[in-house]
Amino acid sequence: MSAALSIEKLRLGYEGPRGLHTVVEDFSLSLEAGDIGCLLGPSGCGKTTVLRAIAGFEPVRAGRIRLGNVLLSSPEVYLPPERRRVGMMFQEYALFPHLSAARNVAFGLRHQPHDAQRKRVAEMLALVGLPDAGERHPHQLSGGQQQRIALARALAPEPALLLLDEPFSNLDGSTRERLTVEVREILKAAGQTAVLVTHNEAEAQVMADRIGVMHDGRLSRWEAPPRN
Repeated sequence: MSAALSIEKLRLGYEGPRGLHTVVEDFSLSLEAGDIGCLLGPSGCGKTTVLRAIAGFEPVRAGRIRLGNVLLSSPEVYLPPERRRVGMMFQEYALFPHLSAARNVAFGLRHQPHDAQRKRVAEMLALVGLPDAGERHPHQLSGGQQQRIALARALAPEPALLLLDEPFSNLDGSTRERLTVEVREILKAAGQTAVLVTHNEAEAQVMADRIGVMHDGRLSRWEAPPRN
């Protein structure tokens, strides 16, 4: 099986008064289609910077990022975020408070015919286990339910890759543990390739097919976690 995501010798950084300040150096990984990868490490180690580069929000100083056969980024090539087929899910649910759950999920489908939107929204609400929540507004949903709706919205446009940036960190402990298992099951049911960023080792062990430990902008290993 060919890699869905391939990153080769990536360098990321920003210009400072003394020249380029490197944040990520010599970073390489490969993720198969349908797998969930995780970048694990403390705050400031560069993991979110890598995620932002994959999404198209950070320039690449060296190396390249490919999604399937498409070159997304290199020092010479830059594909805009809206053309990358990359979805994102954040720790802040970022739901529109004035829209129902169904209309939140449909937000990324607004260029599709109405009937197609309605069918896809129903599929996504069923996938995340909230088939009857479509008419409810975010303030009528629990934190875990809001995060499921955010996941449904991210999956609705059928991204080639889904990026999850600390998606459970705002939840209480028991909800976080339960939703970690449920989100993995949802992503697997959808056949969705995904990359998760977290500082929580237990979360990484539950969610990921491949875990990369980051320290000071470098990836120390990229391997499958032990499974019971």
